Amino acid sequence: MSEPSRAPLGLAAWRLLAGLATPLAPLLLRQRAARGKEDKARINERLGIASLPRPDGKLVWVHGASVGESLSALPLIEKLMEGGAKVLVTSGTVTSATIMKQRLPKGALHQFVPLDTPRAVARFLDHWRPDAGLFIESDLWPNLIRGAKKRGVRLGLVNARISARSAQRWRFARKSMAALLAAFDVVLAQDEDFADRLRALGAPHVQVSGSLKADAPPLKANDAALKELRQAIGGRPVLLAAQTHPGEDETILPAHDLLRARFADLLTIIVPRHIERAPDIEMLCGARVVRRRSSGQTIAADTAIYIADTLGEMGLFYRLAPFCFVGATLVPMGGHNPLEPAALNCAVLAGPHTANAVRAFDAVLSAQGFGRVHNSSDIAREAARLLTDPDAATQAGVAAARGAATLSGAVDRTITALKALLDART
Repeated sequence: MSEPSRAPLGLAAWRLLAGLATPLAPLLLRQRAARGKEDKARINERLGIASLPRPDGKLVWVHGASVGESLSALPLIEKLMEGGAKVLVTSGTVTSATIMKQRLPKGALHQFVPLDTPRAVARFLDHWRPDAGLFIESDLWPNLIRGAKKRGVRLGLVNARISARSAQRWRFARKSMAALLAAFDVVLAQDEDFADRLRALGAPHVQVSGSLKADAPPLKANDAALKELRQAIGGRPVLLAAQTHPGEDETILPAHDLLRARFADLLTIIVPRHIERAPDIEMLCGARVVRRRSSGQTIAADTAIYIADTLGEMGLFYRLAPFCFVGATLVPMGGHNPLEPAALNCAVLAGPHTANAVRAFDAVLSAQGFGRVHNSSDIAREAARLLTDPDAATQAGVAAARGAATLSGAVDRTITALKALLDART
């Protein structure tokens, strides 16, 4: 059983502070549950107390922070289960738990990740005893990682990425970051830029395997809901703004107004990344006629803005529009996954902030031959061109799908790279 090296001062201080905070954890969790940030019925899982029994046999533990990481891991999880492994998935948000309940393959288990306190981590690891642990992207919890390593769990950092800004910040705690990364037996980066940053921070055994998101199956949609929405929309032109953040709705709404001057019956659909923002978006809409999906309000002839504030329906809306604006790109957040709309032949418009998925955005936008926008005028201009020429919009969607397909193969490369790690313990 391997033993982590002596912890650098930063990690030792984190462990001490987390231990001191342990008595406050239940109160903190109850407060978060009251705000909808925790599942009241599953708070014990956050304290490391399992709500399910450990299955017999080899157990691979897959951890993703939230929705994006968890969804990107689905094709990998399916491959692991096809190979005979039992799979435990952990995540940290209520939304991710809801989505995983809908999307996980039959037989895969989900638990909330424990708080990173020594006691919660010990309970979690003592119960589940994973043979291998795969951390998706960059959610690195020191006590959890080092605790697993101490118990001999073989660890992989999969689909790994780190932005230039984050890498720069970690340079001020280089020893702590290097110690965390050294716990991983293999690090599989999405591209060479991410790989170089991880190596510079001390990660050993770094390989490039591509992005798991490129192999994700197309998002699903409820057929009845899709039919109902198509009937409600009829032949109206649609501007779709997907997974928006504060600062982006304020750009989309003026673009809507510019387009309305030319397309009087335009319907703009806004899908906020965080559905609790719907009241704020509705307030921003002012005198524009608004309907909210979560309230059961349907699209009427006079509806100008439809706020799609529900979970797990992104595939529905990508099927309703020939193109979309992808959020987290007009604000410096790095961009959400452009491969999801592209896989459904929905062309992509995106702002300048795409650091989270540079290769994916480049592949899709290059295949389309357009798509970069910086303000309301840019969005209105590109949207008007596509709304005026439906054939061009259709061709752009096909091109987006073709560009996305060039990035496929990451799951097989990941499984190959993980073979030694996964076969090490039975």
